Amino acid sequence: MKVFKIPEATVMRLSVYSRYLNQLAREGVETVSSGDIAKGTGVSSAQVRKDLAYFGEFGTRGVGYKVDELYNHLIKILGLDREWNVIIVGAGKLGSALALYQGFAERGFKIVTVLDVDPDIIGTKLGNIEVEPLELLEERVREQNITIGVIAVPASAAQEVTDRLVKTGVKAILNFSPRVLKVPREVVLRNVDLSVNLEVLSFNLAFNR
Repeated sequence: MKVFKIPEATVMRLSVYSRYLNQLAREGVETVSSGDIAKGTGVSSAQVRKDLAYFGEFGTRGVGYKVDELYNHLIKILGLDREWNVIIVGAGKLGSALALYQGFAERGFKIVTVLDVDPDIIGTKLGNIEVEPLELLEERVREQNITIGVIAVPASAAQEVTDRLVKTGVKAILNFSPRVLKVPREVVLRNVDLSVNLEVLSFNLAFNR
């Protein structure tokens, strides 16, 4: 399986499928069809089958998929069968909210370090994590085997922080700052600009009037 050939949209849908399957499992559902998954996640049954086909054959024709079995397959495909240590840089309102969000831990993402430069914030607690000074970035990444970095700093500081994370060995970055970041090809970068998402919503509202 060559992951780099898998469309990003497919990976995002796999995440949605896995959450829906988890919900079905909690409800005691044992088998599910591609049509059921499609209805539950808002896509077509053909799309569900196409997405799953990238990774092999699942389920039985005429019977469907075993919920627990398919869920476990998707968890492995998504890399969620292990724990990922995460650092958050920026402990303002957004960074604090991210650090306190329990959903990350439920999916295998462990927030182990939160850093900031504000002396009024350094030393405060976010759950069980104490906010530490940015000067400790390299030390914390190395000693805690951190592979994922979350950028929640102002745009003016985002590239500098990113460069430090990359130099220290972080392999994936989730960027919440409103700045286009540059990273080496081997580093995975994902941008989350909330204003862009709102603009997509406003476009759809305006365009469909």
